[in-house]
Amino acid sequence: MAAAAAAEAAEPGNLAGVRHILLVLSGKGGVGKSTISAELALALRHAGKKVSTPPWHLHRLPRCSCPSWTSCLFAALIKQFVSDVAWGQLDYLVVDTPPGTSDEHMAAVEALRPYGPLGALVVTTPQAVSVGDVRRELTFCRKTGLQVVGIVENMSGFVCPHCTECTNVFSQGGGAELARLAGVPFLGSVPLDPELTRSLEEGRDFIRDFPQSPAFPALSSIAQKVLSEAPARLS
Repeated sequence: MAAAAAAEAAEPGNLAGVRHILLVLSGKGGVGKSTISAELALALRHAGKKVSTPPWHLHRLPRCSCPSWTSCLFAALIKQFVSDVAWGQLDYLVVDTPPGTSDEHMAAVEALRPYGPLGALVVTTPQAVSVGDVRRELTFCRKTGLQVVGIVENMSGFVCPHCTECTNVFSQGGGAELARLAGVPFLGSVPLDPELTRSLEEGRDFIRDFPQSPAFPALSSIAQKVLSEAPARLS
């Protein structure tokens, strides 16, 4: 019995070899959640960790309008994502999710929960409307028992490439204040950066190719905080 259970757990087509699963969430669209997901995965890899992301983003999967998500196509695709992909041995699986809190999120949480530590990284921007939406996202995490590894504030100011002065295009400090009120870690702020956009459009490794960018130390610091917070909060 024990040998059979061990063999089943070691089956390559599941998540048995993944140490930590991070769902990247946001209360609304347009906050750069997919960018943060991709760059966090790169930063963790450069920190020496084995990292992967799904070959497709969950928010790009087909949606259906049936009343029960347990029987819909999305649930079937989530199951396939869990059981049929040979993820191998990973330190982190970073999963980009749709904005908001929907049946898709519930399907993802319930499908991934059995596979080791499952946590959330929440992305916001400084604007009040985004911070308000993230409050609802944190409520969703509490209700589903999803541990929050931390909050990241994206688009936090624009650093002039000529004079290096930072201009707060939207607002300032909303993510840090929300983290304080919610009692969760604030992982850092990522400034607006044309080089970051360019690296994504060109399919380049931002962490390797743009070390002088003002977003580089922010993303590296966030990755280091994830490395310290995730094992402690998800154990």
